[in-house]
Amino acid sequence: MTIRLPHGTYEPRTEAVSFTTGGTTGGAALASRTVFSAAHVVADPSADVSPDDPAAVDWDTTLAFRRHLWAHGLGVAEAMDTAQRGMGLDWAGAAELIRRSAAEAKAVGGRIAAGVGTDQLTGGPADLATVRAAYEEQLSLVEDAGAQPILMASRALAATARTPDDYLTLYTHLLRQASEPVILHWLGPMFDPALEGYWGSPDLDTATDTFLKVIAEHPDKVDGIKVSLLDAEREVALRRRLPHGVRCYTGDDFHYPELIAGDDQGFSHALLGIFDPLAPLAAEAVRRLDTGDTAAFRALLNPSVPLSRHLFQTPTRFYKTGVVFLAWLAGHQDHFTMVGGLQSARSLPHLARAYQLADELGLFPDPGLAESRMRSLLKVYGVTQ
Repeated sequence: MTIRLPHGTYEPRTEAVSFTTGGTTGGAALASRTVFSAAHVVADPSADVSPDDPAAVDWDTTLAFRRHLWAHGLGVAEAMDTAQRGMGLDWAGAAELIRRSAAEAKAVGGRIAAGVGTDQLTGGPADLATVRAAYEEQLSLVEDAGAQPILMASRALAATARTPDDYLTLYTHLLRQASEPVILHWLGPMFDPALEGYWGSPDLDTATDTFLKVIAEHPDKVDGIKVSLLDAEREVALRRRLPHGVRCYTGDDFHYPELIAGDDQGFSHALLGIFDPLAPLAAEAVRRLDTGDTAAFRALLNPSVPLSRHLFQTPTRFYKTGVVFLAWLAGHQDHFTMVGGLQSARSLPHLARAYQLADELGLFPDPGLAESRMRSLLKVYGVTQ
């Protein structure tokens, strides 16, 4: 039986692909790479809220999805942009998310890192002292919760800093305060236009020098760097300049198979939004790397790139819509509703193509359920079968 999509007809898969799990509560740890999935939040569809109201979160289903990630052996990168941080989820909601997820991670033995930012600053331009205090508040909460801090790129800092030295001074202060090594975070403007010129310059070579200077001066306080510039050659060049022991976590949702596989001079670990829908497949692929079988890793993960490139196509920051859409089709939640009403951010043809690409990969545990839900969405849009 075929299903009529906006771009043509398609014959859905009838059988699910079986991806193995870690097999133990909390998931067997992956050995050859450190892998985090940035995780989405599940909205409460019955809440009477507007896009301007604080997010109403379905906490039970949100935490259940994190248990799904841990069960496959992945770490959870919490309260990042995949969780609609700054696009529907405010700091109060993010703080509650961090506390709840960190407690859940402790209960099941899952690895968790969490975003430290400045998004409580909503009143317009700030000075550097105010930005620093906002970072300090969030750093304290994340550490108290028991999560590893990820020092996120800050819109407020991008708007306030005037020179590379402003970045150096602020990050030096935060690293000295951190009680354990943190993950630094460089999110390109394709993910958030407000971050244009981060690290003190729109010239990426100059910005890279500043970024690396922060790390070089405090290598004992930097576990790694998460780079999301969608430029594989630049990431490889950057990781080759890192001090020994500092990890490069790829955030490149276009080139992740080659970056994780690496070359004879090194490789990237992973902190990726695309590993939210790809969790079972990604974990299985990395386990092939654990055995030294790079070819099998690439054979599993390479076919997922067209789906990732589709979800992250311009405007890239709206990739979260596709991520939540696939979670609904896969049965991880009972509805396609997002905080801030962001389910409307992608077109029906875009969603239909995402369904087809995900189905071809075998990502849906119950292909019949995915097809039924896709048909129901098409009906809402007036597409007859």
